[in-house]
Amino acid sequence: MKTTTLLTGLLMSATALASQADEIKRIGLPNSNFPISLAVSVPAQTDLLFVSGLLADPHDPSAPKGSFAAYGNTATQTTSILNKLKGVLQDQGLDLADVVQLRVFLVGDPAKGGQLDFAGLQEGYTPFFGSAEQPNKPARTAVQVVALPLPGGLVEIEAVAARKK
Repeated sequence: MKTTTLLTGLLMSATALASQADEIKRIGLPNSNFPISLAVSVPAQTDLLFVSGLLADPHDPSAPKGSFAAYGNTATQTTSILNKLKGVLQDQGLDLADVVQLRVFLVGDPAKGGQLDFAGLQEGYTPFFGSAEQPNKPARTAVQVVALPLPGGLVEIEAVAARKK
C-alpha cells in the first residue's frame, strides 16, 4: 500500500512538472514592482510571433505633417503604438498578455532638450503591462536612438508574443 502511495505521489509530481514545462514563466525583478520581467522562459512547444517595429499614428492632424506636434509626446506615442500592437495581436488570436519581449527605441525629445523621456515612456506603457487589467510583464529593453524613420516619431516598439501550440 505504501508503494502505491509513493508511485501515485511520483506520478502526480511528474505530471505537475510536465505541465509547468508547458507554461510561459515570467521571472520578476527582485524587490520591485516595475512593470517588466527580468526574464521570460518560453517552452519549446510554442509558436512565436515577431512584430516589426511599430510607430505612432498622427495625434493632431492639424499640426504640420512630420512634426513632433503631429504625433504627440513620448507618452502619447507610446499609447498609440501599444494600441496598434493590441490590434496586430488580436488579428493573430493573441493579446497583450501573450507578449514576452518588447524592444523600445526612443528619440531624445526636443521639448526636453533632446533628452530621452523615460518617464513619458512609462506613463504610456504602465496601463498596458503589469496592471490589474493585464498583469503579465514582458522582458523589455529601452534605448535612445538618434532618429526614427518617421519624421516626428519619438518612439518605435517591436514585440515578440508567444502562443502554445
